[in-house]
Amino acid sequence: MSDSEALRKGQEMRRRLLGDAWVDRTAKTSYADPIMKEFIDVATESVFGTLWTRPGLDLKTRTLVCVVSDAATGREPELAIHLRMALRQGWTEEELTETLLHMSGYVGVPIIRECMLTASRVFSEVKAEAKS
Repeated sequence: MSDSEALRKGQEMRRRLLGDAWVDRTAKTSYADPIMKEFIDVATESVFGTLWTRPGLDLKTRTLVCVVSDAATGREPELAIHLRMALRQGWTEEELTETLLHMSGYVGVPIIRECMLTASRVFSEVKAEAKS
């Protein structure tokens, strides 16, 4: 992929949202495969470099939009990523938990149960990473 301005901005934004350690770790694991490397480059350019850098919403609000969208559509792997982002942008575990619980009345208890399991795991991982 060419080194466009959107890609550069996206790389900076992705690191800001997820942290250097997470981005570096996933580059060596999830995105080490050439096909997945191509995917993350496109996503970094188009999503992080274009959508996340738009004016109009702050990063904290954008992360909550992603959490709600992932939970409502049952995208648990993405939910884990966006919960990390939300924590880094200042949402608390309590606020994120309440957001998910509130959604149970609108998208259903079974899907939110799965989301709560994901949230519990992510919250534990983030706490453990902070201690190391």
